[in-house]
Amino acid sequence: MIKKFGIKKFARVTLAIVFGSSLFALAQTNPAASAPAAAAAPDSPSAAAAATATAKATGTKVGTINIEQAIFGSNEGRRDFEALAKKFEPKQNELKSLADEIDSLKKQLNAQQDKLNDESREKLVKQVETKQKSFDRATQDAQEDFQAQQGEIGNKILTKMAPLIVKYASESGYGMILDTSQQWPRGPVIWYGPAVDITQPIVEAYNAQSGVPAPAAGSTAAKPVKPASSPASKPAAPATKPPATTPPKQ
Repeated sequence: MIKKFGIKKFARVTLAIVFGSSLFALAQTNPAASAPAAAAAPDSPSAAAAATATAKATGTKVGTINIEQAIFGSNEGRRDFEALAKKFEPKQNELKSLADEIDSLKKQLNAQQDKLNDESREKLVKQVETKQKSFDRATQDAQEDFQAQQGEIGNKILTKMAPLIVKYASESGYGMILDTSQQWPRGPVIWYGPAVDITQPIVEAYNAQSGVPAPAAGSTAAKPVKPASSPASKPAAPATKPPATTPPKQ
């Protein structure tokens, strides 16, 4: 289900930057085998590729960045995802109304099944099944549409942010940057300290470059969404939650 764009781990965006081999790879993984397919991985970002191709990895330090947090915690990311959340509010309300209707019919069936004759019971059961199928299809369609648009926004920001990551890392003596968007063992990093994390400096540099003002006080940042595992349950109303706290700037 579409969680209110506090968004429980969306089609995750993962970044790996290895300066020694001038590699910049962007990949997205499905959050669950039973969930709708996540937005397709973008074509190799030309700006990122150009940036890594010209960077020289002369440093020896190893650093980390939570690229997912950097994208969604930037002013531009927060602005664009809040707009996307609002765009999907009517669909969210539509799904909630349909789920409420299904719940009501199920309660009616449970309460009256001993009193109904076979024909009436079968008719009510079929009505529930038909509405449930309609709900499942609508939920999947909405989820796939949301994830696709979410991925487009994230990829657009990442393409512009990549050269900043390369520049900051090379100027700060880093020879390698590892992504911590996913915890080990799904991610590559078992442990790291805040002193090697460059997420916050990158967010600040990107905000300065983009010129997008900070969202109004009280607004929240969106994060990637993961479909709920049980579409038969009542959908949760879309809700945002603030981004995770980033380590202090070095």
